[in-house]
Amino acid sequence: MKLDLLVIAAHPDDAELGCGGTIAKHVSLGFKVGIVDLTMGELGTRGTPIIRIEEASEAAKILGLAARENLGLADGYFQNTKEDQLKIVQAVRKYQPNIVLANAITDRHPDHGRAATLIYDACFLAGLAKVETSVNGVAQKAWRPSVVYHYIQSQSLQPDFIVDISGFWDIKIKSVLAYKSQFFNPSSTEANTYISSPDFLKMVEARSIEHGHAIGTKHGEGFTVRRTVGVKSLLDLV
Repeated sequence: MKLDLLVIAAHPDDAELGCGGTIAKHVSLGFKVGIVDLTMGELGTRGTPIIRIEEASEAAKILGLAARENLGLADGYFQNTKEDQLKIVQAVRKYQPNIVLANAITDRHPDHGRAATLIYDACFLAGLAKVETSVNGVAQKAWRPSVVYHYIQSQSLQPDFIVDISGFWDIKIKSVLAYKSQFFNPSSTEANTYISSPDFLKMVEARSIEHGHAIGTKHGEGFTVRRTVGVKSLLDLV
């Protein structure tokens, strides 16, 4: 299945938190969007890997994804190695996305920044014909996305551009709250964590409002890019 947009995320819920509104908006515009989670978030304090997979499936339905899969890399321990790179290369070649959205280049959680570099490098390698991969014994063709953008996560970063997600905030937050084991739940008896505090979700919305305000809209999601962003015409700019 060829996708227009592929989001690659270190953990289930990273994509929803970082760019859930952007995903929902592009799905509404008729684009095919998918998510590849690198790990099952098995080191998370709350919940279990099985629960996280179930929650990710529910979030996928809410967002209207065309595809979602988990590569099963080691949460907290994956590295920018050939073995881990090739698993991402296989996924990129499988879905042939025009655009890849990846984790923040730097963030509070060390997995996020490490994933950002791993994903970026793997997307480049995916375009090299001499990097050989196969699925079910069938050789894959080389494929390189046109661009890799990085969504902003917990740490406040200066965005290179902001996507207007006004009208899609409700879908974004519904997809986030599909992860019932992870976020604020007054009836939960599990240990409190950084993201289970009600203040965390307030920060997520405040960030979205701030980014929206910066471009004159109600809600926005910011992205950074490793190369200069170009436009075909000034009329493309908000």
